[in-house]
Amino acid sequence: MPIPDKDGAQGYCKLEKELENLKDDLLTWTDSLEELSEIESAFATDGKIKLQGKTILDVGTDCVKPLYIALKFKPDKIIGIGEDLSIYSFASDLEQKSKLLTETKIRFYYCNLFDRVTLDRILNKERIDGRRFDFVLVSKTLHHLRTGKCVANRRDEKHKCREDEECCIYGFKEQEIFKRLLELGTRVIIYEWFDPTRKDPDKIRGRGGYFTTEEWMKMFKYLSGKHRVKFIQPKRFDLDKEPLDRVESMLRQVDNICFYVEEQRVRNAEKINRKGVNEVERR
Repeated sequence: MPIPDKDGAQGYCKLEKELENLKDDLLTWTDSLEELSEIESAFATDGKIKLQGKTILDVGTDCVKPLYIALKFKPDKIIGIGEDLSIYSFASDLEQKSKLLTETKIRFYYCNLFDRVTLDRILNKERIDGRRFDFVLVSKTLHHLRTGKCVANRRDEKHKCREDEECCIYGFKEQEIFKRLLELGTRVIIYEWFDPTRKDPDKIRGRGGYFTTEEWMKMFKYLSGKHRVKFIQPKRFDLDKEPLDRVESMLRQVDNICFYVEEQRVRNAEKINRKGVNEVERR
């Protein structure tokens, strides 16, 4: 077998790299479609998904779900934000060419959820009514919104923080995070895959690391009573109608969940509207 020359070897390595990138892109598209099939019911109100005229903020966007949602449900506008959109080589083309496929306006921006200055500029530029979206989608991104002190020693007693924090895992401040998300959207949809025994490949310093059952329970104990929480996957139920110990048992048997969060006043408004409709129908 002939030995390839230097240029030939470099060309082969380049092609191999391009092939790997194409495989990664294909995986992103197929995973996104599979995930959306589990997420889409979280957009429903009274059992129906009606997104015409609605706005969506996609936090930590994969740049694919916005197109799928636009084609299927035709909302007015979808804004995707992320800290490093360069990992999605197709993002710019998708944003531009989506105009040929759908009337939904799709835009992508480099932005951190907590960068209020940049996000305010985006809200102004996109003319979001009341500076609040109808929906905020957080898909496989919630565990990256860690801002607390390192808690890695709770998982490994031998853990020692390093200067680069590569092995650190920041704590999750549920009150701070959900307050910010609910400032930005009427309904916050969470989709998370989790396995605390596996390494998070997208972790940046201490911002990452899949949630443990204990972290989930701490989160749900905070949300319970303060907000409306409705589970979509692995089964449908309202958090305030299910004992927390059953929720904990469920979490130990699954590796992904989908639920949405709304402020309590939104739920009360829905009850009043539904009561009014029922009274009109009785007449």
